[in-house]
Amino acid sequence: MADARLLFPMSLLAAPLLLAGCNFAPKHVQPALPTAPVYPVLGEINRDTIPAPDGTTPAPAIGYRQFFPDPRLHVLIELGLQRNRDLMASTARIAEARAIYGIQRADQLPGLNASGSIIRNRTAASDAFGNTFTQTRYAAGLIIPAFEIDFWGRVANLSAAARASYLASVEGERAFRLSLIRQIAGTYFLAREADERVALAEQTVESRREGLRIAKLRLDAGVTSALDFRQAESLLTQAETELAALKLARAQARNLMYLLIGGPAPETLPEPLPLGAQRPVEPLAAGLPSQLLASRPDVVAAEQQLRAARANIGAARAAFFPNITLTGGLGYASADLANLFTDNGLNWSFGPSLNVPLFDWGRRKGNVDLAVAREDIAVATYERTVQQAFREVSDALAGRAYFAEEVAAQERATLAQRQIARLAQIRYREGVANYLEVLDAERNLFTAEQQLLSLRRQELDNLAALYAALGGGLPPAG
Repeated sequence: MADARLLFPMSLLAAPLLLAGCNFAPKHVQPALPTAPVYPVLGEINRDTIPAPDGTTPAPAIGYRQFFPDPRLHVLIELGLQRNRDLMASTARIAEARAIYGIQRADQLPGLNASGSIIRNRTAASDAFGNTFTQTRYAAGLIIPAFEIDFWGRVANLSAAARASYLASVEGERAFRLSLIRQIAGTYFLAREADERVALAEQTVESRREGLRIAKLRLDAGVTSALDFRQAESLLTQAETELAALKLARAQARNLMYLLIGGPAPETLPEPLPLGAQRPVEPLAAGLPSQLLASRPDVVAAEQQLRAARANIGAARAAFFPNITLTGGLGYASADLANLFTDNGLNWSFGPSLNVPLFDWGRRKGNVDLAVAREDIAVATYERTVQQAFREVSDALAGRAYFAEEVAAQERATLAQRQIARLAQIRYREGVANYLEVLDAERNLFTAEQQLLSLRRQELDNLAALYAALGGGLPPAG
């Protein structure tokens, strides 16, 4: 008899699990893709958007070490992924969301508490003889706190919303990691451009100082005019001014890099590659726009937020229905400790509690309206995220197509300008042209060389943007 009664708490634990509940949350349906079926490149169909023969195109799965060839950049990215403070905060937010989900999920199961007490009390004199009574009472047992039977899916939907928010935080952290890789790469290319432009400016300054020295000798010998000498001096000061500005830009790029990687870089780093050797070895295939829904962590996060919003609608609707809770307890009580755990000391209690909502002056309806409005916001946010992703990929594909042409054209222009400068020097030495022609040719050559370095950096920065826009080499979360 006593053994059967001991099974009472376990029956209380199992009973709610056997009850079927309802769910008033809207069924989650992924919104239609609010973009074109292919990526345009200035109105043309890009070859990367053509599906494979089986109708599918694999999503990019290239890690940053395979995409970026520079070993120094690899080290800097690794440092950023380890030490960047914003990334640390993003990772901590995952732990926060996971804890909230764990708390909410625990509400779906009944709790069980153990209790024990020893109570000794004395009663005041209550008869003509002035007798008092002292009594000791021992008690021990198990208690099930008030547990909501989730007939209408309120608790389940709250748990589902917390889970979706947790998964969204995971994807948010992945999105930040990808953005950080792109920022570090872009800053590194900016620093490499500054280094090469500084080196070019320093060479130009040395060359023009030598030209000024020769111009001074020619002036002293009466071979040239003071105007030619001052023009050579102006050419030198132009290069010196540009050199100072470039050194400032280089220092600012390095300071930004230190911020992104979470502190100073190590003193020993691999030798960097020049800008001309920074192009990725493995090209990225863009695939189809629908693949962004799985490869872009920000898109996945936006969809998880939409799931959470819809689950909250179900929880708000369930508040219109009766709330049923169960409480129970099983234990022993006795005035004699030796006889505590006997049939005579056994006691138990069990009882449901019903709470029927009647009037709340529109509070519950307002909660439903609020949840529906937040769902509309989540849908619009999801669609806007998809459109933004589509635009970023389209822009980067256009950049990949046309930056290469621009760099090639600028290389030809720089080569032509170098020939013009050489011919101008020859014409001046032979007395055929004045120094103004040399001045213009030197200025144009310096500008062309600087512009070529800038375009090479912009092309690399665009490729890094394409890597991030396509979700990089980070696999989708399972």
